[in-house]
Amino acid sequence: MPEIPAKPVLLTGAAGNLGRVLAAGLAERGWTLRLTDIAPFPDPLPPRASFRRADLNDGVELLRLAEGCGAILHFGGISVERPFETVMGPNLRGLYHVYEAARREGARVLFASSNHSIGFHERPKVPDRSQANEAKLGADCAFRPDGYYGLSKAYGELMGRLYWDKHGVENVNCRIGSCFPKPVNARMLSTWLSYNDLTRLVAAAVLAPRTGHCVIWACSDNPASFWGQDHRDRIGWQPEDSAEAYRAEVGHVVSGDPVEERYQGGSYASMAYSRGAPSPRDPFALG
Repeated sequence: MPEIPAKPVLLTGAAGNLGRVLAAGLAERGWTLRLTDIAPFPDPLPPRASFRRADLNDGVELLRLAEGCGAILHFGGISVERPFETVMGPNLRGLYHVYEAARREGARVLFASSNHSIGFHERPKVPDRSQANEAKLGADCAFRPDGYYGLSKAYGELMGRLYWDKHGVENVNCRIGSCFPKPVNARMLSTWLSYNDLTRLVAAAVLAPRTGHCVIWACSDNPASFWGQDHRDRIGWQPEDSAEAYRAEVGHVVSGDPVEERYQGGSYASMAYSRGAPSPRDPFALG
């Protein structure tokens, strides 16, 4: 498997925290990158990279940026919980423009999905590696978004399903847990994704011979992970880092909010929460 893609790779959201990590990490591997964001790129431009400011709502500009690209890494859009009207444009319409560009170019899409697409699943009682796989969520679990941001990520994965079934556009949906320099609380012992594991995941997804439509739990090799089966074998990715090294430092850091601590989405689940009692574990049960 080659280490450098044959065609340029388009990265949306390049000025964001994860976009900047990827721009630097993939440039170090010798990749030719086209970077774009609605905000200016704050760092020195990496070798073999170009940058153009663009709004994801501008479908014509996305088509221009994607011309000749073999893959689109879609990290653009609203990246935190916001009102629906704020999320709708970049995260729904913008995603459509990305997939239309991919369809025209025959490009693969890596979609930066999120654990917040399934955030209202309850946490395992004692999440650890000794649990049977069925105790952890598989990639085919039901969507249970914990807010409008999470809802947009579920929409994005379904968009990928549609474009694979109807147009043959390959797509890798990475349900990112908590991608920061290090874990900062007990929840992140389950959800943390290191920057190096993120870069290795993205590189594997682009370079894999075939992906079809697949879903990957994007977290490091954390014994306490909430998540189990996915399609990582399809791209040959295995995380190398682990949150466990930080257990003594952050294992005692909890919020004290019963809603936040009950659900996998953490604080996103507790935002504007008005339900009198917890929703049932079975998403279709009365309760």
